[in-house]
Amino acid sequence: MEERWDVFAEGNVVFLHRSWAGNGLFEATFAPADGGGWQIAEAVAERDPERYRSNDDEYDSLTLEVVLSVIVLGEPAEELRETLRELTRKRWGNADVPAGTG
Repeated sequence: MEERWDVFAEGNVVFLHRSWAGNGLFEATFAPADGGGWQIAEAVAERDPERYRSNDDEYDSLTLEVVLSVIVLGEPAEELRETLRELTRKRWGNADVPAGTG
C-alpha cells in the first residue's frame, strides 16, 4: 500500500492498479525473450480521463517500466528513474517522480 500500487498477474498478463482507488491503469502482456527470460510484448494504458489523467504514451511506458523494475522487482533502476524525472519536469514543470514510482 505504501507504494500506492497493487500489482498482480494472471497467466502472462500483469495488471497494475492504483491501491487507493482500485483503478486498473496498466496491463502488460509478457512473452518469452530470445535468450531466456521474459519481455513485455504488449502494454495497454487506461485512457478514460475520469479514471486516469495521462494520455502520454512515453510517460506511461516509463511509469510502467519503473513500477515493474523498482517496486515489483526491487531493482535500483536509477537510469529509468532519472529518465522519468526528466520527462516529468519537461512535460509538467515538476521535478518530482510521481508518487509510488520513485
